[in-house]
This record gives sequence, structure tokens and C-alpha cells, in this order.
Amino acid sequence: MKVLKELISSIPDGFAAKEVVVGVFWTMVLGQRPGLASTFAPPHPHEEAPVRDAGSLSGRPLKELASLLIEGSLLEASIGLAALNASLRVEERWLIEANASEVLLQRAKGKPTVLIGHFPFVEELKQVARPLWVLELNPQQGDLPAERAGEVLPQAEVIAITSTVLINRTLEGLLRLCPPRSFKALIGPSTPLSPLLFDLGFDILAGAMVEDPERVRQAVIQGATFRQLKGLGVKLVTMKRR
Repeated sequence: MKVLKELISSIPDGFAAKEVVVGVFWTMVLGQRPGLASTFAPPHPHEEAPVRDAGSLSGRPLKELASLLIEGSLLEASIGLAALNASLRVEERWLIEANASEVLLQRAKGKPTVLIGHFPFVEELKQVARPLWVLELNPQQGDLPAERAGEVLPQAEVIAITSTVLINRTLEGLLRLCPPRSFKALIGPSTPLSPLLFDLGFDILAGAMVEDPERVRQAVIQGATFRQLKGLGVKLVTMKRR
């Protein structure tokens, strides 16, 4: 995707990863700032190595690691997205004092809404959206399988997409299905907080910033979920298109 390639190419050559940590649920790269991404790992691989250079990633240029988002395995893409996030300088002036759920609950009132990814605020959103469709790779009760995106996305006025679609490289196809005038949000702790992503048509970017790198690093290593990370030094932030 052109915008992602532009983001990666804009990373200065002198920036290196101080450390790369791959936990069960979250991947963390320490760079210009700590960057997080969801961990996409295959179940117990026996032959192919999902991370080709495992053991020698720390100290490598952030630009090199971020390029794994475009051309690596899914686990390498997780590292690539965390490296991209670790390279971004977040412009505080773009941030608003509202999280993704608050914005979506307001925007979705009475409107056909699609949520890609089963987020904790699904039940609240069901109360206001008319209707709400939840698309999931691993559907829970009431969700639709991801394969039905082509059926429901063209009907939506409000669309929120999990940023893990950057890891499995499905974002481009999903955006082609979205009505041009729909309100679109890229959400989740893996979201790159860069205004360049507004060029893809997003109205808000909702992600996360690490405030206590060492505590969060230890928690990632020890298998913390995001709910646990939030209590250990990670805050949710929202960036709005101007």
C-alpha cells in the first residue's frame, strides 16, 4: 500500500531498534518511542521459521524492521508494525480528548454501522447503531464471518476497522468496499498515529501510547493482555482529521 510505503520510507536511516520483544499477545519495539502491535503467530511451527532472523533483531534500523510489514510473514509483520509505531513522533496537536468508543457511539446513532473486529464496546454500540454488523475472522455469537465484508460494508455509513488488518494485509481490499462518504475509523493499539493515514479516507485514528516502557516491556514478555497493559502504563489516544 502506497501510504504505508511512504511512512516506512520516511523513517530516518539513523534510527535503530533498541530492543524487540515478541510476547504471546503483544509485540513491542523500543525505538524513538515504544511501539506496540498485536502478535500474529502461527501455532507451533515445526519447519519454516516465522521470524527468519530471530535473535539478531535488536539494534537493526527501524526502517529495515518496519519493511517486514510489507514483505514478511505474519509474525514478522507484527514486528514490522511495532517498529513503524516505534518510529513515529506523535503530534499532540492532532489528538482529541475522546477514545474510539466514545466517538463511535456518537457517530453511529441510528446509522448502519460495521465494526471489523470484536471490540469490548460491541454491546454498547448495538444499542445505538441501526443496525450493527460485526465482522470477525473468529466470529463470536452474533458476529458475521469476515468473508461477508462485501455484503455489509457497502451499506454502512459508519465503519470502524481494527488496525490488525495492516498485519494480515487486508486493509486495501476492505477500503475498496467502503462507501466514499462513510465515516471511517482505524482503531486498536496497533494503529500507527500518523496523519498520512488520513489520505486513505480515515476520519479518526485511535491507538495507544506507552507511558511506562519498562513495566509494559516486562508485562509483554510475561504474556499480558491489553486490558492488563492499560493498567501498567499504556493509554488510549485518538487522532482526528483536521
